[in-house]
Formats: sequence, C-alpha cells, structure tokens
Amino acid sequence: MAKVKPFKGVRPPKHLVEQVASRPYDVLNSEEARMEAEGNEKSLYRIIKPEIDFEIGTDEHDPKVYEQAALNFKLFQDKGWLIQDDKDHYYIYAQTMDGRTQYGFVVAAWVNDYMEGRIKKHELTRRDKEEDRMKHVRVNNANIEPVFFAFPDNDVLQEIIEETIKKEPEYDFITPDGFGHTLWTINDEPTINKITEEFEKIPNLYIADGHHRSAAAALVGAEKAENNPDHKGDEEYNYFMAVAFPKSHLNIIDYNRVVKDLNGLSPEEFLEKLKDNFIIEDKGTEIYRPQKLHNFSLYLDGKWYSLTSKPGTYNDEDPIGVLDVTISSNHILRDILGITDLRSDKRIDFVGGIRGLEELKKRVDSGEMKMALALYPVTMDQLINIADSGNIMPPKTTWFEPKLRSGLVIHKLED
Repeated sequence: MAKVKPFKGVRPPKHLVEQVASRPYDVLNSEEARMEAEGNEKSLYRIIKPEIDFEIGTDEHDPKVYEQAALNFKLFQDKGWLIQDDKDHYYIYAQTMDGRTQYGFVVAAWVNDYMEGRIKKHELTRRDKEEDRMKHVRVNNANIEPVFFAFPDNDVLQEIIEETIKKEPEYDFITPDGFGHTLWTINDEPTINKITEEFEKIPNLYIADGHHRSAAAALVGAEKAENNPDHKGDEEYNYFMAVAFPKSHLNIIDYNRVVKDLNGLSPEEFLEKLKDNFIIEDKGTEIYRPQKLHNFSLYLDGKWYSLTSKPGTYNDEDPIGVLDVTISSNHILRDILGITDLRSDKRIDFVGGIRGLEELKKRVDSGEMKMALALYPVTMDQLINIADSGNIMPPKTTWFEPKLRSGLVIHKLED
C-alpha cells in the first residue's frame, strides 16, 4: 500500500513566487537557464542550474557547481526568499493548459515503496543521470524539485480536491508559456489524516515523469538510512517529494519522430516498402493527425499520408506489442530505415507533441529532415499496464505537459 505523509514545505512568500519558480532542470540547457534567470537573483535556476553563476562553458558536473547550489539554497533561506512552513502540510497543486486543469497532491512518498517496487516505473534510467541528481540531493540535503506520480482514481481524494479548491489559493499565476499554476495548502489535521489513510488503500503509485529524480531521491534516502547508526525509520530522509495526480486527470500527448534520410531509398521506394505492413492513404498538403491507435501520420516530400497498421503487425494482448511506438520502431525505423537504437542513432530526432505537427512539417520542409512520423498518444491505462507487468516502455514514448513548476514547494531531508 502507498505510504505518504505531509511535510513542512520550504516555499517562497506569495509575492515572490513568480520570481522564484522555474521550469524543471532537465527541460532546458545551461544557456537557456542563464537567459531566463538574467536580472533575477531569486530565480530557482540558481539552485537547480547553478552553473549559470559561473562563466559560460563551466561544466555543470563540476564539484564547485554542486557546492554553489547549496550556497544558493542557504542564501535563499537567509534572505527570506524561501521560508519553511512551521507545521506539516499536504498541498494541492493545479496546472491549467488549454482550458483543462489537473489537480495533484504534493506529498512526501516513502523511499521503501520505491525500493520495493510499489512505486512503479516504466522507463530505464541511466546511472550517470542518477548520480548527477544524487549529488544535487546530497549537497542540498533536500528534494528541490518534485517528481510526477499518477495513482488510480479515488473518490475520497477527489472530494478533498473539490473541497480544497473552493478556498483561497496560496499561489495563483500564469507562466510565460500561458500555463496556469495554482497551489493550496492543507494543514487541518482531519483532512491530513484522511489523505494519509486514503493513499494507504492505493496499492501502487506510478512514475509519470521524473524517473531519474525518483531514483536519486530514493537512493539518497536509503543511503542516509544505512549510514545512520541510530536510524529508526521515521526520519524525514525516508521520504521524498512528489506530486501525485489521479490518473483520469492526466493526458499524455504525442511524441513524434523526424528522420534525416530514407536509408538510400527514393520516396517512391520508401512508400512501396511501407505497403507490406500499412494501408496508405494520400492526404495531400493539409496537416493530417493520427485518428486512433495503430494509425500514423507520415509527412514526406510536401505531402501527408495516413498509415494504418495491417493485422499481424501488432499484438493487442501484449502491453508492449500493442504500442504504436513498437509498431513504428519495428516496421518502419528498423526494418526499412535501419535505425535500431533510438537512444543513440544520430539520424533520428524526437519532437514533443506540445510543439504541434507544424513543427514536423517545418523540420522536413527546411531540408534538415527527410521525413516525419506522428504517432497517436499512449494512454494512461497503457502506461499503467506496462508498469504493472514489469515491462519497460521503448524510448521516447510518453510526453507529459504541462511540466511541474519547480520552486513552489521544497522538501528538506531533515526536519
């Protein structure tokens, strides 16, 4: 059963939240962070991308960069830009995009649930990326940024959301990308106890986004437990910060592919080979979006095509075999184009659906890419089926939007 608890969040005062809050560390590079933080000494980038305090080109993995993160975290607290709540809270965090709002609980999740597989993952992690985030957690002795969880819908927790959002929020602002971010605090004991009890009835939590942060946070917690001769199990380091959303609130958007060449084939030869496994319809010059599972959109030579998988190219009984990313990886990228490693092959790139299919057209029309392939989005049920079956999704399968804003709440590993 999922074990969560409230915690004493470290947060910006209401009037500073828009100056402090930032995008997550892994959605922009050092130069973009430097530009976004320019002229703003209160930007959280100074803690999560502290290389921006050094000269351009400084290695973000240099020990002095991690040390700068800790110095800046302390400075933010000394200056009153971040202040710790005086009692344990849960928080409800709402994100609004395109008129649609999703509501999540900001919780401290139990390290053992991750280590023992009750917090389920669907992606592989890389040790170098885990180690980078572990260093960041260690040096700050805090989870500066939350991870993104999903959980099966729960009527009582939904009622708590609905009651809480009737109240005045702590934060309510719109970021430059047009997304809304709203946060409420929950500090009354009966509601706190009810949230804890209801999460205990939920068998598993699922990592939606932030696999490396989850791994790093849990591994540092386990490390601290092992190194503490007086470890009792109730210490704050036994928990790490997450925002957990009911699965029905979440919407996975498409994650598309662009390829630099046709592996020596002409466009006509490429289309001919596709006929082995797909029914092809010429859709002309108007942008065509995939209509359902097993339907793809191809952009090639200024024209859009509908590709529909023929029976036998997929297995709807298999959590991996049913995925359109599996079909396209096997029957288009591997068999026709010779692309076998999506993580390392330089001939392929990936475009989050947030950028729209216009971005695919643009990259092909510019001559940078030869063709683009748009996929129907994965569903939350598919993600959960894969995690429950112990399988791992193929690379570049899911894209969640909006991203969690960092800096609204921070979790210290010592009370």
